[in-house]
Amino acid sequence: MSRFLVRRLLSAVPVLLGILIVTFVLARSTRGDPCRAILGERATQESCDAFVIRNGLDQSIPVQFGYYITNLARGDLGESFRSGRTVVDILAERLPVTIELALTALVLAVLVGVPLGVLAAYRHNSAIDVVTMTGANIGISMPVFWLGLMLSYLFAVVLKDTPLSLPPSGRLTAGLNPIPYYELWGWVAEGQTPPPLWVFIGRFYILNSLITGNMEILGNAVRHMILPAITVGTIPLAIIARMTRSSLLEALSQDYIRTARAKGLAERLIVFRHGMRNALLPVVTIIGLNFGFLVAGAVLTETVFGLTGIGRTLFEAITARDYAVVQGVTLVTAVAFVVINLLVDLFYGVLDPRIRLS
Repeated sequence: MSRFLVRRLLSAVPVLLGILIVTFVLARSTRGDPCRAILGERATQESCDAFVIRNGLDQSIPVQFGYYITNLARGDLGESFRSGRTVVDILAERLPVTIELALTALVLAVLVGVPLGVLAAYRHNSAIDVVTMTGANIGISMPVFWLGLMLSYLFAVVLKDTPLSLPPSGRLTAGLNPIPYYELWGWVAEGQTPPPLWVFIGRFYILNSLITGNMEILGNAVRHMILPAITVGTIPLAIIARMTRSSLLEALSQDYIRTARAKGLAERLIVFRHGMRNALLPVVTIIGLNFGFLVAGAVLTETVFGLTGIGRTLFEAITARDYAVVQGVTLVTAVAFVVINLLVDLFYGVLDPRIRLS
């Protein structure tokens, strides 16, 4: 197991390095001047010349990349051209929004998609199967931005002032300010700047409210997360349902299933104890990949619902030619995919003892 982990982590290094090189070169090769993109009408030739020299953009791309890798080895991801803040601080503040949204959407997709796939496979070629798979096809086909706008209109406008009304934007109702756990317990004095790691943990409003026992913030944060989670989780839900159905149907056609039925085992035991466990490997793979895509691809959802996560941050950084932020978000996303794929591989050994990771 340890050799497997070391081998996978070492193999991830050239992958991450290649992603960094491609992102670095593409960002600087595209048309557009970061100075004029940030300053707009206030940009003058003198100010832009000073901007280029100050940020080292007058150097060749290989030299700039060498400086970037040297700083990255020290844990420095650079500073934003637009805000002047470090990329580490920006990610610590905004990454929790995207992770919280991705986890909520994934939990919804798994809790609904897997049972629907099992039901469709168990009732193969029945009306339930047809309706379920038709709904899955519709879910995959709906654009995220359209679904988000329709849900906002339905639950914030049509159902306004009813028990089913839901907030259309933001993470919390205006005026609600959750006290981070490190301030509540006196770990950071008032006015003191907390480290980026504590800011990162404290920005998980749902987790933070559970730790501090603030049920008002918890309920408010969950209500604000429902519509974005449904919007971004609909496509993964449909994919998981279809994969569960096809994988379970293949497992139920095997000889050992016919043997179990011949022995007189209950159909429920056959499906869940024998069929489902062997059908879970491709489903777990899809779940892991979809979590990576949720972290990386929540740009439209965050924009529609006014959530300032890394998806929206990446869009704004690309528009402003904010190279350091683009590279930081890309690196974090690539690391997320590597970690998720590693966890999926480890989970394979738990689901199927025949798989030996070492």
